[in-house]
Amino acid sequence: MELPHLGDSCSDSSCSRLDFLPYKCDLCNKIFCEYHREYAHHDCPEQYKLEAKVPICPKCGEIIPIKPGEDPNIKVNQHIENNCNKIPKPLTYPNRCNKQGCKKKEAIPVSCKTCKVNFCLSHRFEQDHDCKGFVHPMAKKTGQTT
Repeated sequence: MELPHLGDSCSDSSCSRLDFLPYKCDLCNKIFCEYHREYAHHDCPEQYKLEAKVPICPKCGEIIPIKPGEDPNIKVNQHIENNCNKIPKPLTYPNRCNKQGCKKKEAIPVSCKTCKVNFCLSHRFEQDHDCKGFVHPMAKKTGQTT
């Protein structure tokens, strides 16, 4: 004995299964059976809304604001066509190695625990930069060490 007035049929075109406990997709608002309830299993057309990524212009690096429900690809294309004229800022690494002759720069500061001076990853250990111990900034002027 079938009870067609109970439950709903799956909205997936290949399934149409009658399910007594159907699932409603919170993005596309269609009814699905337990096999097609996940976004990927019913190829939800609104799945892109789940991606909470902020689009960034590949040419200028500017953040492009989008409203919920808007396609980020269209907004990026509009930005590039209309008002993208900036040159991207180059990355700067202000943490230069203090080992004599080394020109490496690091994105983050790497300080020696003993002498408190900044070095690259290759010279961060005491034996790699001939550590003399902590020298107070005022002592450098007079030539004294502690």
